[in-house]
Amino acid sequence: MSEFENTEWTDKDVVTEFVENADYYIVERRKLFEIARSLFKNTVGKDIGMTSKVLDLGSGDGAFIHELLKTGNKIKGTLFDGSEEMLANARKRLKEYLDIEYVTGTFQDLITGKVSLTRFDFVVSSMAIHHLNKSEKGLLFKNIFEQLEEGGCFVNIDVVLSPSDSLENWYSELWRDWIAETEKKFNPPHSFLHIPQQHKNNTENITDTLEDQLEILKNQGFKNVDCYYKYGIFSVYGGQKLNG
Repeated sequence: MSEFENTEWTDKDVVTEFVENADYYIVERRKLFEIARSLFKNTVGKDIGMTSKVLDLGSGDGAFIHELLKTGNKIKGTLFDGSEEMLANARKRLKEYLDIEYVTGTFQDLITGKVSLTRFDFVVSSMAIHHLNKSEKGLLFKNIFEQLEEGGCFVNIDVVLSPSDSLENWYSELWRDWIAETEKKFNPPHSFLHIPQQHKNNTENITDTLEDQLEILKNQGFKNVDCYYKYGIFSVYGGQKLNG
């Protein structure tokens, strides 16, 4: 795991590019959010009159929390990100919502105990945990499990490693095809067809297989562990904290 200060996410231009264009190259990004939002509504968000405490790890500009707030549930949100620039964008996006806390910190800070947070009903992360190696994922999942209230859920929207090179190559082609179709439909300012290869070449991306990550969640005590949705290397998976 690289120190956050040495990653590309400290570059303002990288942050701006992601905030403005992520929907063009993250496969079915809104669908991924929809699946995670549905999990929330069917677990901790069932009682719409209760306030749910939600933590977004590596929250970026608050895109997911913004979607979650549309459910009509009462939500006390905590956005946690290592990038001040990202959190500044989140404040702009969520300026009309008052019950939101913004915390600057990294996964390293959580794993080492440098930063401690309160307990939550729902923890989500999107396109961030793949920067951790398998051991670090285990430590982070352990931290998340300990932070969850009984009955609480964790869901991760992320890219995963394919179990074989042939599948990885096919999934990369699927990704490029999806980007090409998206560009035809929305005509973005420039092309993003290079993103799949850029993802593969980026040494900051440390993906693990979906199977391995589900097993790590189980080993940390999570129940109802499953993959809720998958499209090539893009997946939505998680688990719940339950007694017994």
